[in-house]
Amino acid sequence: MPPTGSLIPVDAPFSAQQESWLAGFIAGIAAAGRRAGAATDAPAATVDVLFGTQTGNSELLAGELVAGARARGLGSTATALDDVTPEKLAAMSHVLVVTSTYGEGELPDNAGLFWDALQSGTAPRLEAVRYAVLGLGDRGYDDFCQAAKLIDTRLEQLGATRLHERLDCDVDFEEPAAAWTAEVLERLAAETGAQGGGAVAEAPEKVRSPWNKRTPYRSRLTTNRLLSAPHSAKEIRHYEFDLGDSGITYEAGDALAVVPLNDPALVEELLKHLGAGDDRGTAELLRTEREIRTPSKELIADLAERAPAGELASVVAHGDRFDLDSWLWGRDVLDLLRDAGTRAPSLAELLPLLRPLQARQYSISSSPLAHPGSVHLTVASVRYDRYEGVASTYLADRVGESGAGVYLQPNPAFGVPADDDAPMVMIGPGTGIAPFRGFLHERAARGAAGRNWLFFGDRHRATDFVYEDELDDLRRRGVLSELDLAFSRDQAEKVYVQTRMRERSRELYAWLEEGAHVYVCGDASRMAKDVEAALLGVVAEQRGRGADDAAEYLADLRRAKRYVRDVY
Repeated sequence: MPPTGSLIPVDAPFSAQQESWLAGFIAGIAAAGRRAGAATDAPAATVDVLFGTQTGNSELLAGELVAGARARGLGSTATALDDVTPEKLAAMSHVLVVTSTYGEGELPDNAGLFWDALQSGTAPRLEAVRYAVLGLGDRGYDDFCQAAKLIDTRLEQLGATRLHERLDCDVDFEEPAAAWTAEVLERLAAETGAQGGGAVAEAPEKVRSPWNKRTPYRSRLTTNRLLSAPHSAKEIRHYEFDLGDSGITYEAGDALAVVPLNDPALVEELLKHLGAGDDRGTAELLRTEREIRTPSKELIADLAERAPAGELASVVAHGDRFDLDSWLWGRDVLDLLRDAGTRAPSLAELLPLLRPLQARQYSISSSPLAHPGSVHLTVASVRYDRYEGVASTYLADRVGESGAGVYLQPNPAFGVPADDDAPMVMIGPGTGIAPFRGFLHERAARGAAGRNWLFFGDRHRATDFVYEDELDDLRRRGVLSELDLAFSRDQAEKVYVQTRMRERSRELYAWLEEGAHVYVCGDASRMAKDVEAALLGVVAEQRGRGADDAAEYLADLRRAKRYVRDVY
């Protein structure tokens, strides 16, 4: 007889032996189903992790949040902010946002469309959403973590409930971000009844490298070559670093962070002014760990308070950031201490007012396919009277045989098209050419058939046409299909890359219609904005449908990841 509870009807036309076999078969299927169900139980809740990133740090943290959520029995995915519409957001239950800020308090390039839609009058109410926001930024800027603050406030305005207080991280974000992540995930697990520990957590898609700003890889500098002519107003250099046994792998479009050391001569001069010239311990601290070129906001505020009748205090009192930046240009910490005279802080008072010495990130100008085992940089040395850039002159003048500390800063959104047949338009004046040199060598090494168009310029062709020989060779080989040059000071009327874009409006729009990817690299405050205005003008002129249509056309390019920027 079949077991009690059998699914086989009592009047089924089977013998007892057949019924017994079928009952066992069905029971086996049911048991397997229960085992599969236990292994794939639906998560207690789903956590959507949304990120806005310019250099990759927010995306890395988003991946770690996803891994942590899954380890606690929560379903979780990471999505770029621009890939989320307000309607999709309204359908989510638990949302964690990680975003950086760049430029003048602006949203990262992969978050601008999201923000435009979120702040519109048609954005839906979000009463069903519980959220928390993590911001990455730099306290040296007035608009510290502004992107995170804007999103946090707007979500609250739309009715979403804050799950955890926002955290605004400074440049040393790793430890506070990790603590915030643990607190938020534990709160989510407790709130949803999730129980982790039964399964091995999935590793985040982006795994941290062992090399970072605390433990940089000591890389040997094998090439330090002047690119600009000796009588140029600029000093642009080409550097090559040996990756040795580091295990560092990169993609064309990534950045390399250089951990600089301060000029010992400036350290000595500063300590002498402070009456501590024999303090070797403090000298080493200032050389390796403190920012002594660019005065911190804290030091500026302290000096303005100490000398309220001084010139600095007067500029600060006006509250105009542009005026303050202009006044500070060419002045370092020592200059401000000298200006303050007897009111200047002592060494003990000064040290807490100095910011940590930060790594500088430079767009990589090589391709791992064309330049295996090495990474190249294209850097303009900053020299202004006695004022010098920290990292740029460290690279030019002071990297010794022991090499420089470096680590990779991935930039996954900024790379050559996956489709080797897709056309590519690159716009990068000055050192903005750096990643595009890497792009061109990458496409050459891949044998990509897609056409490549470069807009490049600087002040004078005779002195500032960097990589001229390489570009000529790439043109001869058919890798560089189009090259438009704009040397602004070679004629009475200044000519810029955006001028050339407008001159070739018809051809540029045709490339866009044929699926071209557009890349921009360089100064965010002026060049990138002027280039975008020119691009909008090209689209509006060629389509003849007005400014709103051109803006939507460009937005579609952003959504398709065909208009991306690496700006600073």
